[in-house]
Amino acid sequence: MCAWCYGFQPELDRFLEQYPSAEVDWIMGGLAPDTKEPMSENLKEAISSYWHQIEKVSQVTFNHSYWERNTPYRSTYQACRAVIAAEKLAARSSPNMAKAIQSAYYREARNPSLDETLIDCAGTTGLCEEQFLTVLHAKETELEFQKHLAITRHLQVSGFPALFYINKENQAYPLTHGFCKAEALFERFRD
Repeated sequence: MCAWCYGFQPELDRFLEQYPSAEVDWIMGGLAPDTKEPMSENLKEAISSYWHQIEKVSQVTFNHSYWERNTPYRSTYQACRAVIAAEKLAARSSPNMAKAIQSAYYREARNPSLDETLIDCAGTTGLCEEQFLTVLHAKETELEFQKHLAITRHLQVSGFPALFYINKENQAYPLTHGFCKAEALFERFRD
């Protein structure tokens, strides 16, 4: 749910086009814990200013009306669980679900902290909305999410996006900790 991850998506897509056989595991890093407390005005201003910065360096645009049309929450864990729930229902659906949530949030100005937004996103990816809602709130989904958070701690991820290459010996090599262009990924991957 990080705005820089949204900005990074076209660069990641370009990178993966060059390596179509690459297996990508989408690990949810969490970002902001569950809360029903609306964002403060200062935080809203800070995050909305990041959106303008990201537009300047990336190939993406944001629907800035989000800030007027919603009560934003600094809460991304439910969106992370939604990606995990989608994967449980359909193998290799994580990228499509993540893109659907990003589109709802950043393009359609819909609140990704709300179940109804996430249910609609699941439907747009072809998942059964009723099954999705059940899996979204299942204890097993929360346990899997906690495993994802443990992986990010183990890899010492301190910012997003984060992309790692894992070799056959299960050693992790960071390709990026933060936004970068596809050309930088190509260079780091070849090294």
